[in-house]
Amino acid sequence: MSAVWGNNLKVSIFGESHGNAIGINIDGLPAGFELDMDKILEEMARRAPGRNQLSTARKEADLPEILSGVFQGKTTGAPLCAIIRNGDTRSKDYEKTKDFMRPGHSDFAGNARYLGFNDYRGGGHFSGRITAPLVFAGAICKQILEDRGIVVGAHIASVKDIKDKAFDSINISKEELKELREKELPLLDSKLEDKIKHTIMQAKYDGNSVGGTVECAVVGIKPGVGNPFFDSVESTLSHLIFSVPAVKGIEFGRGFDITTLYGSEANDEFYYDGDVAKTKTNNNGGINGGISNGMPIVFKVAVKPTSSILKEQNTIDIKNKTNVKLQIQGRHDPCIAQRAVPVIEAVTAIGIFDLLKGRE
Repeated sequence: MSAVWGNNLKVSIFGESHGNAIGINIDGLPAGFELDMDKILEEMARRAPGRNQLSTARKEADLPEILSGVFQGKTTGAPLCAIIRNGDTRSKDYEKTKDFMRPGHSDFAGNARYLGFNDYRGGGHFSGRITAPLVFAGAICKQILEDRGIVVGAHIASVKDIKDKAFDSINISKEELKELREKELPLLDSKLEDKIKHTIMQAKYDGNSVGGTVECAVVGIKPGVGNPFFDSVESTLSHLIFSVPAVKGIEFGRGFDITTLYGSEANDEFYYDGDVAKTKTNNNGGINGGISNGMPIVFKVAVKPTSSILKEQNTIDIKNKTNVKLQIQGRHDPCIAQRAVPVIEAVTAIGIFDLLKGRE
């Protein structure tokens, strides 16, 4: 099992959903950077479960305990290790049906891959709970990036068939991205909040779930970051984005819609604003040839409906090799998209910082 990522900044995640703790080791942070723990805790709270009726009833404080790599509030340059203890676990919910493979989950694939030795409680190491350490690492990277004038932010682009406004990909302000972090439902069109809440709660009432999309932007990044082919901005971010459970798709700029345009429409024409090169459009999401061109990096992520639903489903009993009916017990999110927003921001910050370190 590989749980290590990075070229210039290396992160290693560990733990299981119902284990004693989850955590992360971060290697490659600069020495002497002062951490703002209040901002880190704000980021952790954005992702934490049990905040409202729109998320799982499981309640976790998600308070990171830094074990090494920080001295007198500043990074030492040595690997930074932090853990987040699990508290509100109900493992008995998974004992009764441990041989029943939950549709949409990693149960069957994980059992086959790890010969039945994987921790099945709450999804074990496959659980979305493991994104909490990623948010911690991303919060640190966000602070370092903002110190360099780069801001990462995101909003809910859609829930089921309800669509929020899209970013103005040419004129995204840093203040706009920061303001989104303060919202329970980070939307550009706040008038949609009640409608989206109703859709999520209706799915919960019906024992079902809904999916959504998240649009993310990186503002303030200079041209020349990234590499062609294997370490392009797109491939670096995509690698991290697809490491977030429930993500099923990503598109940069106009994405698949760009195929409906002529080349004359799809190309982003350059012009000088004073002595700064800009583009009149941003159909390519701020990236050309795998390298940033100085415009905002913009992409959209698809988050599937939560796999754990209360409706009865067909599945298999791998112990008795029979077809069975399954009704999942436990506490689950009726929609993951809103809690995915800070996770997408976090892994994006990790990826951008890794790319920037490659230029140093």
